[in-house]
Amino acid sequence: MDNKKINTSFTLIAVLVGFMIAIQFQTVKKPAERDTRDIWQLREALLKEKELQSNLLSEIRSNEEKLAAYDSTRKQSKEQALIDTLKELKLEAGLSEITVPGIKMKIEPVIEEIKPGTPVNQVVPPDLLIRLLNELNMYEAKYVAIDGKRIINTTVIRDINQETKIDGHTVKSLPIEVIVGVDDYSTAEKLYNRMKVSKSTEEFFIENLRLTISKPNPNVTVPAYDDSIRIRYMEPTKEGGDS
Repeated sequence: MDNKKINTSFTLIAVLVGFMIAIQFQTVKKPAERDTRDIWQLREALLKEKELQSNLLSEIRSNEEKLAAYDSTRKQSKEQALIDTLKELKLEAGLSEITVPGIKMKIEPVIEEIKPGTPVNQVVPPDLLIRLLNELNMYEAKYVAIDGKRIINTTVIRDINQETKIDGHTVKSLPIEVIVGVDDYSTAEKLYNRMKVSKSTEEFFIENLRLTISKPNPNVTVPAYDDSIRIRYMEPTKEGGDS
C-alpha cells in the first residue's frame, strides 16, 4: 500500500515536472518569435511614420504655396484698387474722356433776325456761358464741354481783350457746340425737357444768338481736360505724419 502511494506520488511529481519543463521550454521559445514579429512591426510602423511625415511635408509645402499665392493676389488687389481709385479720381477731376447719356447744344448767330447792314455777332459773352453752366449744374449736369474744352471745377471763363476765353482757350467762331453728360438716360430726358423751357434760350436770343438743344442721346462723348492743373497752397506731407 505504501509502495503504491509512493509510486503514484512519484508519477504525479514526474508528470508535474515534465509539464513545468514543457511550459518553460515554450516560454523560452516564444520571446524569440515575439522579438522577430516586433522588428517587422517596428519596420512597418517606421515606414508608416515616414509616409506620414512625407504627407505632412507635402501638405506644408502646399499651404506655403497657397499663402504665397494669397499674398501675391492681395498685393495685386491692392495695386488694382489703387489703379481703380486713380481712374475714379481722374474721372471726377475731368482728366478722362467719358461716354455717358446726355444732350448736345449748339450756339449760333441768328442771321435771319439781323437787319441788313448790322454786323453778325460772332462772340458769345462770357456771362452768358457762365449762366448757362449754372443752369446746367442746377439740372444735374455732371460733365460739360464747351467748344471742345472740358469744364472742370477750376475752369475760368472771362473776357480778355474783347475775346471770350475758357481757361485760355479763345472762343473765336460760331457755331460752337456744348456737350452735356449726366449719370443716366432718365436724367438726360429731364435735362432736355427743362432746357427746352429755360430762360437761357431767351437770354441768348437777346444777344442775337440761338441756343439749339438736341434730343437726349444714350451716348455722348465728353472730352478730357487737356490743360495742366495748377495746385496752390498744397505741400507734400513728410513721412511720419509731420507736415
